[in-house]
Amino acid sequence: MATRYPRIHNLNWNLLRTFLVIVEERSITKAADKLLVRQPSVTAALQKLEETLGCQLIQRDSRRFVVTSHGEMLRQECMEIFRRVERIGEKLSADEDDLTGQIRIQIVTHVAMPGLDQALRQMRRRHPSVSVRIDVANSQDIVRAIAQKQTPFGFCLLPKPLAALDCRFLMREEFGIYCGATHPMHGRTDVTLDELRQEAFIAFACSQEGGALEPMIALRDGAGLGTWTVGSSPNLEEVRRLIAAGLGIGILPIDTAKCVVDPEQLWLIPTLNGSLGADVYLVTNPDMELGAAEKAFLDIFNTALFDAQQQPSDPPA
Repeated sequence: MATRYPRIHNLNWNLLRTFLVIVEERSITKAADKLLVRQPSVTAALQKLEETLGCQLIQRDSRRFVVTSHGEMLRQECMEIFRRVERIGEKLSADEDDLTGQIRIQIVTHVAMPGLDQALRQMRRRHPSVSVRIDVANSQDIVRAIAQKQTPFGFCLLPKPLAALDCRFLMREEFGIYCGATHPMHGRTDVTLDELRQEAFIAFACSQEGGALEPMIALRDGAGLGTWTVGSSPNLEEVRRLIAAGLGIGILPIDTAKCVVDPEQLWLIPTLNGSLGADVYLVTNPDMELGAAEKAFLDIFNTALFDAQQQPSDPPA
């Protein structure tokens, strides 16, 4: 039986990929930017695909961009094709990969780090037989465990790099001072530092009990807060709960607070905005021999940092 589309056997897979990007971006120009090619090349690819299939896929002019019914049908088929190709790659990789073991990671609570999230996803795809264990601890305990070779590496907050360990600066985490909706300072933009210093304070338990390596102490003491502590917890969610309940003011990571707090319950007091922060470091022990899985993860993490456009800048002096 003769095929309806005799030229489809010569269809270039790159044409299908280009078509998908055009539809996703809803623009020839944006598709060219994403594919890192010139706009005429993308236009020519779309024209060649339409000629090969014998139908119009996209109606476009200076005012509109419309995917035709044929184009939508092709988009759905292309999505399924590329999903299947991706699964084939994952299965072949899994069959050939013989890397096993466990990655042990220690990290301070609630650090927003897209590079780490991306590295974990890639590690799972490339080495599905490797398991991951993540333990939450304060910065002082993480450094102690790494120094004593109890854990291979960790992500923690440090006021400055440590001479005995390898400390790679990753990012600056900003903090803010919050109060609850029933607190007298809620909604105020004229709160002075002297007023803050007289307020009841909610602290992280590790901030009260930790040593000089715990930056939360520097944040609290540097602002002169916490002389009257009425509540504490080692858990960020419970610190938030105490602040929202109106027991006192407290320090929370700003990026994390945006995701976990209700703006109607908490108020970011603007007095010290931009001046409270701590540096996040990846800490390793140069004298500790890493396993194959741990080495593979660090390689993937370094690549993920670049892909997530989180190349570290120099930490403050």
